[in-house]
Amino acid sequence: MTEISGEGSAIDASAAMALLEPLTDIVARAGAAVLAIARPAMKVQNKTDGSPVTEADMAADGIIAEGLAKLVPEVPTLSEERTHLAKRPYTNSFFLIDPLDGTTEFVAGRDEFTINLALVTHGQPVLGIVGAPALGLIWRGVVGHGAERLLVTKDAQSRAAQPIKTRKHPGPGGAWIVAVSRSHMDKRTQAFIAARPGAIRQVMGSAIKFCRVAEGGADIYPRLSPTSEWDVAAGQAVVMAAGGTITDSKGAALRFGEAHEGFRVPEFIAWGDASAAGQ
Repeated sequence: MTEISGEGSAIDASAAMALLEPLTDIVARAGAAVLAIARPAMKVQNKTDGSPVTEADMAADGIIAEGLAKLVPEVPTLSEERTHLAKRPYTNSFFLIDPLDGTTEFVAGRDEFTINLALVTHGQPVLGIVGAPALGLIWRGVVGHGAERLLVTKDAQSRAAQPIKTRKHPGPGGAWIVAVSRSHMDKRTQAFIAARPGAIRQVMGSAIKFCRVAEGGADIYPRLSPTSEWDVAAGQAVVMAAGGTITDSKGAALRFGEAHEGFRVPEFIAWGDASAAGQ
């Protein structure tokens, strides 16, 4: 067990480094459990907001909850599947989890679904892990300490790490590569992309869009419509650890774990080149 003293401790990025490997193990185990579920035979239910939830969501959530309770029991957790247990505001550190991001992709038989785990301190993600088990990949990072992509075997027993960095935008005349959602698109986001003539769209699901920005495969990922905190925090930490930044449309930083109704993030833009933010 990693010792983090104090009820509701504030864990900074340096202290978070000690948690990176055991947290990665938890995400890898959750991914292996999701892959073990036969999608054609699984039960799919709709939550009150109409979004789907499956036994895969619950299996991953159970593994993550158990793992965190053993590793750092004094740090509170907010999971998409256990929002009824939330005790906001979270003033120090807490874990923010989406046990299966891209459930729609998962149900449809596609591989673009992820397991998202973030450590948030004083409203800002300091550590993020995004696992894409069907792709054999995990992206992870600690803000100020770099980011990397792991190649993971299906049994989650072996991992090979590759450092990743965001790319510098090519400047005037260079085409923006834009990561866009397959399932969620709105008029404001469409207009934002249209304002960048020649933009090249990469369509994909789940938090993989953040990871494409983090590894330099895309310049920007805009979503100018509401989403949930657990959809954003882990990807934000990976992008920032890789050299990028996340803002709202006015350039302001996002905040997590506070009193936002329904755990909503009104909008965000992930920028690979922090110096290009706002362009």
